[in-house]
Amino acid sequence: MYAIVDIETTGGFAAENAIIEIAVALHDGQKVTGWYETLINPGRKIPPYISGFTGISDEMVAEAPSFKDISIELYGLLKDRIFVAHNVNFDYSFVQRAMEESGIQYHAKRLCTVRLSRKIYPGFKSYSLGNLCQQLGIILTDAHRAGGDTKATAEVFTKLVAKDKEGHIAQSLKRNSGELNLPPNLDKKKYQKLPDLPGVYYFYDQQGKVIYVGKAKDLKKRVASHFSANNASEKKQSFLREIHDVSYELCGNELVALLLESQEIKRLWPKFNRAQKHGEFRFGVYDFEDGNGILNLGIDRARRYFKPLISFSSMWEARSYMDQLVRKHGLLKAYCGLEKFDLVNGLPVAGKNLKTKKEIATYNQKVQAAIEEILHSKESFALLGEGRSAEEQSLVMIHEGRYYGYTFLERSEIVNTVEEVLERIEPVKDHTESYWLIRGYLQRNVAAKIIKFN
Repeated sequence: MYAIVDIETTGGFAAENAIIEIAVALHDGQKVTGWYETLINPGRKIPPYISGFTGISDEMVAEAPSFKDISIELYGLLKDRIFVAHNVNFDYSFVQRAMEESGIQYHAKRLCTVRLSRKIYPGFKSYSLGNLCQQLGIILTDAHRAGGDTKATAEVFTKLVAKDKEGHIAQSLKRNSGELNLPPNLDKKKYQKLPDLPGVYYFYDQQGKVIYVGKAKDLKKRVASHFSANNASEKKQSFLREIHDVSYELCGNELVALLLESQEIKRLWPKFNRAQKHGEFRFGVYDFEDGNGILNLGIDRARRYFKPLISFSSMWEARSYMDQLVRKHGLLKAYCGLEKFDLVNGLPVAGKNLKTKKEIATYNQKVQAAIEEILHSKESFALLGEGRSAEEQSLVMIHEGRYYGYTFLERSEIVNTVEEVLERIEPVKDHTESYWLIRGYLQRNVAAKIIKFN
């Protein structure tokens, strides 16, 4: 009835990695009735960090069978059984792809012991296999080896079945029984190759032209969301009919995906990215001194030959930012373009009027402090994030207040100066939007790793 599976692999996603060990526990809903376990020769080197994590070395798999060697036997065990695993999509994607590469079409209903545990045993701080075993009194031996993890998952599953009085298992099987509604012209294999990692994806039409660019924390999940059957509008269906191919670029983390998406939309101008096409920054905050020697701040449309202190895509954003400066630095709204001004007399219609030189000098100091705050945001700094693999990290560079570009470094690499970073990056055309994407990211991620340069 059930096949409980765990695998060890050379990396995090099936499209570019391979299985190095698999264990299968056959389960009748009450107990384990059969067992299969083997090392697998992946036909490639096992990365050192994987060997360190699992204890499986190149020497151990040198004489092991390839997946193709065991595929028929394994298919016989899995066929007509429900595929059960802890984080099932990971294990299933590898097994399905390996079967396909061995010439076997394999599809199965799936159950995830992580999702089921959240429903049947709510309230645990963590639903990792190790924590579940501890909470449920299960002894986990040989963690991070297929046999040990499968044995533990089987015991977890036995407890889940016994405690499932509300029919969560039946409901889960009913929900995932249908096939994904892929666009009619998209090869299913293309979709199946997508990893569940952060990146940017591209949809292409029949002529190979990019018609849509999107970002994702989980590429496979985000792409699948476009294909849900709950939107039958003509616009959505037209979009789906035009999709003939999909590709992706791994980014390692959300920020790099945000920046690359913005950059690619402006470079390619895809047909279906209408919302993002209108992100130009059309308003700016400017400073000037009036005839009375008072420093003013004002909002105006972006001008070709006059560089603003800071730019915004809408008047509302600019006014909101100006209002924050006014409150923080005790500025007068009339001298910041936020209140009406009598142009004939050169005085505010409402609010305080600056009369003496001392008042003007004191006020100008406040304005200068606000300007310094804006200019301070033009410092040079780098943001470190997750890379596309365990061995690397991303680096996003802001140089003198402008987004300069990003690169990937080995985790062991250390950069100490701006010059070292700039040498590693091919500069991109500056988009003010990118700068504000980074600022927004920093507001949402206060623990982000930052390298500040003098």
